[in-house]
Amino acid sequence: MNIKHITLASLFLVPVAYAADKEPMDGMPMDHKGMNMPMDQKSAGQTATATGTVKKVNTESGTVTIAHGPVEALGWPSMTMGFKAKPDQLQTLKEGDQVEFEFSSEGMDSTITRIEKQ
Repeated sequence: MNIKHITLASLFLVPVAYAADKEPMDGMPMDHKGMNMPMDQKSAGQTATATGTVKKVNTESGTVTIAHGPVEALGWPSMTMGFKAKPDQLQTLKEGDQVEFEFSSEGMDSTITRIEKQ
Protein backbone atom coordinates (compact mmCIF):
# COMPACT_ATOMS: atom_id res chain seq x y z
CA MET A 1 0.00 0.00 0.00
CA ASN A 2 1.47 3.38 -0.94
CA ILE A 3 1.03 6.85 0.51
CA LYS A 4 -1.73 7.71 -1.98
CA HIS A 5 -3.89 4.84 -0.78
CA ILE A 6 -3.32 5.73 2.86
CA THR A 7 -4.18 9.38 2.21
CA LEU A 8 -7.35 8.51 0.29
CA ALA A 9 -8.44 6.07 2.99
CA SER A 10 -7.91 8.76 5.63
CA LEU A 11 -9.93 11.29 3.67
CA PHE A 12 -12.85 8.88 3.47
CA LEU A 13 -12.70 7.65 7.06
CA VAL A 14 -12.40 10.98 8.90
CA PRO A 15 -15.94 12.19 7.95
CA VAL A 16 -17.37 8.78 8.86
CA ALA A 17 -15.72 8.86 12.28
CA TYR A 18 -16.94 12.43 12.84
CA ALA A 19 -20.53 11.51 11.89
CA ALA A 20 -20.50 8.51 14.22
CA ASP A 21 -19.37 10.75 17.06
CA LYS A 22 -22.35 13.07 16.46
CA GLU A 23 -25.05 10.36 16.52
CA PRO A 24 -27.58 10.62 19.37
CA MET A 25 -27.10 8.26 22.27
CA ASP A 26 -30.57 6.69 22.26
CA GLY A 27 -31.21 4.42 25.18
CA MET A 28 -28.54 6.03 27.34
CA PRO A 29 -30.27 7.83 30.22
CA MET A 30 -28.59 11.07 31.18
CA ASP A 31 -29.64 11.57 34.81
CA HIS A 32 -27.65 14.43 36.32
CA LYS A 33 -29.11 14.14 39.84
CA GLY A 34 -26.46 14.11 42.48
CA MET A 35 -23.80 15.55 40.21
CA ASN A 36 -22.68 18.52 42.27
CA MET A 37 -21.34 20.70 39.48
CA PRO A 38 -20.68 24.19 40.83
CA MET A 39 -21.42 26.92 38.33
CA ASP A 40 -18.53 29.05 37.23
CA GLN A 41 -19.08 32.51 38.72
CA LYS A 42 -18.41 34.23 35.42
CA SER A 43 -21.02 32.20 33.58
CA ALA A 44 -23.59 32.36 36.37
CA GLY A 45 -23.82 36.15 36.26
CA GLN A 46 -23.10 38.60 39.05
CA THR A 47 -24.38 41.95 40.26
CA ALA A 48 -22.05 44.82 41.08
CA THR A 49 -22.06 48.57 41.75
CA ALA A 50 -19.80 51.19 40.17
CA THR A 51 -19.43 54.92 39.58
CA GLY A 52 -18.42 56.60 36.38
CA THR A 53 -18.95 59.18 33.65
CA VAL A 54 -21.42 58.77 30.80
CA LYS A 55 -19.53 58.93 27.51
CA LYS A 56 -22.34 58.11 25.05
CA VAL A 57 -26.06 57.35 25.10
CA ASN A 58 -27.47 55.33 22.20
CA THR A 59 -31.25 55.08 22.47
CA GLU A 60 -31.50 53.18 19.17
CA SER A 61 -29.35 50.28 20.37
CA GLY A 62 -30.46 50.56 24.00
CA THR A 63 -26.96 51.08 25.35
CA VAL A 64 -24.97 53.58 27.37
CA THR A 65 -21.17 53.81 27.34
CA ILE A 66 -19.68 54.59 30.75
CA ALA A 67 -16.08 55.21 31.81
CA HIS A 68 -16.17 53.57 35.25
CA GLY A 69 -13.76 53.06 38.10
CA PRO A 70 -12.60 49.67 39.38
CA VAL A 71 -15.32 47.12 40.15
CA GLU A 72 -13.87 45.16 43.07
CA ALA A 73 -16.78 42.68 43.23
CA LEU A 74 -15.86 41.41 39.76
CA GLY A 75 -12.12 42.07 39.85
CA TRP A 76 -12.42 44.58 37.00
CA PRO A 77 -10.02 47.51 36.55
CA SER A 78 -11.18 50.97 35.49
CA MET A 79 -12.40 50.92 31.89
CA THR A 80 -14.84 52.37 29.39
CA MET A 81 -17.53 49.97 28.24
CA GLY A 82 -21.08 49.69 26.96
CA PHE A 83 -24.00 48.57 29.09
CA LYS A 84 -27.49 47.57 28.05
CA ALA A 85 -30.19 49.75 29.61
CA LYS A 86 -33.95 50.25 29.53
CA PRO A 87 -35.35 53.14 27.47
CA ASP A 88 -36.55 55.02 30.57
CA GLN A 89 -33.04 54.79 32.07
CA LEU A 90 -31.46 56.16 28.88
CA GLN A 91 -33.86 59.13 28.64
CA THR A 92 -32.52 60.65 31.85
CA LEU A 93 -28.84 60.43 30.82
CA LYS A 94 -26.57 62.66 28.77
CA GLU A 95 -22.88 62.74 27.95
CA GLY A 96 -20.77 63.96 30.86
CA ASP A 97 -23.20 62.89 33.62
CA GLN A 98 -21.53 61.48 36.72
CA VAL A 99 -23.42 58.34 37.74
CA GLU A 100 -23.58 55.59 40.31
CA PHE A 101 -25.07 52.41 38.91
CA GLU A 102 -25.79 48.79 39.63
CA PHE A 103 -25.53 46.21 36.89
CA SER A 104 -25.65 42.51 36.26
CA SER A 105 -22.86 40.94 34.27
CA GLU A 106 -23.02 37.61 32.49
CA GLY A 107 -20.18 36.76 30.16
CA MET A 108 -19.68 39.69 27.81
CA ASP A 109 -23.14 41.18 28.51
CA SER A 110 -23.68 43.77 31.21
CA THR A 111 -27.10 45.26 31.92
CA ILE A 112 -27.85 48.23 34.15
CA THR A 113 -30.41 47.45 36.83
CA ARG A 114 -30.27 50.85 38.60
CA ILE A 115 -28.63 54.15 37.68
CA GLU A 116 -28.58 57.53 39.47
CA LYS A 117 -26.93 60.83 38.61
CA GLN A 118 -24.49 62.14 41.23
